[in-house]
Amino acid sequence: MKAETFDIIRRCTDIAEFFINEQIRDKEVRLIGDSGEMLGIFSSRDAQKMAEDKNLDLVKISPGAKPPVCKIMDFSKFKFEQAKKEREARKKQKTQDTKELWLTPNIDTHDIEVRVKRAIEFLKNGDKVKVTVRFRHGREMGRTNTAYTILENFAKSVAEYGNVDKPPKMEARRMSMFLMAKKDIDKKADKSSQKTKVQKKR
Repeated sequence: MKAETFDIIRRCTDIAEFFINEQIRDKEVRLIGDSGEMLGIFSSRDAQKMAEDKNLDLVKISPGAKPPVCKIMDFSKFKFEQAKKEREARKKQKTQDTKELWLTPNIDTHDIEVRVKRAIEFLKNGDKVKVTVRFRHGREMGRTNTAYTILENFAKSVAEYGNVDKPPKMEARRMSMFLMAKKDIDKKADKSSQKTKVQKKR
């Protein structure tokens, strides 16, 4: 019976608004107790009285059922837990964006530093970064070695925050490489912090 109860709740957790307490005006409801046990069919008035006796709320969790299904619960706590689950789900579903930064074979040191800073920001955010050296005219096409060196040095500059996912490769009149955020940055920071604490205790 409890398994059936939990299935009902899971099906209803995406409902934006719930009817609670006096808002429930159905003649009869199928009632679930605050521990998840199925109690049976009661009048709405009796179900609300049972919830009040426990200083809890009566919440309609399956309005489409016949009779509607209600559960005795702490509604404020339930909403808090649902919001937390939704936030965690959104984090897991977050799509990884690919940001692109453009360079030229003649780029100066200051401009490279600016783009390195931007790349680090993107990598910290968990995004992929495509770094491209664009050859604007025929003469620059003879500087592919320079472009490769620029990209190689660029990767070294952001090595603390990202790894090379795809090495430099020519694509028509441009050379591109892809950088991917390091997944273990936070883990390393946590481990380092823990080691420092242990050493201090010693």
